[in-house]
Amino acid sequence: MKKELKDTIVVELGQKLKEYPHFYLVNIAGLNAEQTSDLRRKCFKSEIKMVVVKNTLLHKAFEVSDIDFEPLYDSLKGSTAVMFTQTANVPAKLLKEYTKEGVPSLKAAYAEEGFFVGADKLDELVAIKSKNELIADVVALLQSPIKNVVSGLNAGGKIHGLLDAIAERNK
Repeated sequence: MKKELKDTIVVELGQKLKEYPHFYLVNIAGLNAEQTSDLRRKCFKSEIKMVVVKNTLLHKAFEVSDIDFEPLYDSLKGSTAVMFTQTANVPAKLLKEYTKEGVPSLKAAYAEEGFFVGADKLDELVAIKSKNELIADVVALLQSPIKNVVSGLNAGGKIHGLLDAIAERNK
C-alpha cells in the first residue's frame, strides 16, 4: 500500500473519531463472506458505521487524535473492525446477539468518554442508557406526581368531603 493511501486512510479515520462520539473495536476473525455481509446489513439498519481497518493505521489515527486512546492500544491485534455510532449502547446490543457464536466479539470500546477493554465489558455497555432512554426516564419521574394530583382531583367528592372534615375539626 502506498504511503499516500495510508495517510489518506489515517485522516479519514481521524475524521470518523471526531464525528462519532462512541466506537467499538471488534474481532471479526472467523466470519465468512455471508456472515460478514449479514453483520454489515445489521449495522446499517442500526445506524452503525462498520469499517475494517489495519491495526497500524488505526493506531496512527489514535495518536494524532485530541483524545488519549492509549488504553485501547493493546486491543489492536488480529482482525479488527471498528463500529462507529452516535448511540453508545446500540453496537453492544448487536454484539450481544452473537455471544453464543463467539464471533464477532468485543475487543474494546470507547463509549460515554470511558474505556471498556475486554469482552467481559459487553454487559456494562449494553446497560448504558441512550440519551432518549434517559429523557424518557426523567419525563416518567416528572409525570408521576402530576398523575397523582390529577387522579385526586378527578375523585371530586372525596376531596371535597375530606376538606370539609378537616375544616370542621379545626373549628
